[in-house]
Amino acid sequence: MKSEEKNKNNNIQTEDKESKVVKKSSYIKKKKIKKNITNGIAYVQSTFNNTIISIADTSGNVISWASAGQKGFKGSRKSTPYAAQVAADAAAAKAIEVGMKVLSVEVKGPGSGRETALRALQARGFKILSIKDTTPLPHNGSRPPKKRRV
Repeated sequence: MKSEEKNKNNNIQTEDKESKVVKKSSYIKKKKIKKNITNGIAYVQSTFNNTIISIADTSGNVISWASAGQKGFKGSRKSTPYAAQVAADAAAAKAIEVGMKVLSVEVKGPGSGRETALRALQARGFKILSIKDTTPLPHNGSRPPKKRRV
């Protein structure tokens, strides 16, 4: 009788020990491979309300981006040249980490942050090969409204 009770107690204790064993996950985290991309294209989209800078590799995959709104500017301060400079500086810092050195720049839009964003990229140490203006221009414009009848 006593031996049976001891066996039951031993079984309970071994079950507790087995249940406490933590299983390791089979998922192995891969080490981040540092990409070494030297050439890229910087897209500067400057509107009246915001400035967005995207830096991509030559095949079009975006490596880093920043906007004036993302950097904490709100309202009318978002459309200032200074906000564009801060955004361009942040995007450039991320691109430099990847190893980018040479850029060709495409500027789009009528905003005030166009030139300032370019200067910020240049100040970060990028070699700028070309600057292209890709602002869309209407060929014949939209259809005018109907004449007013009074």
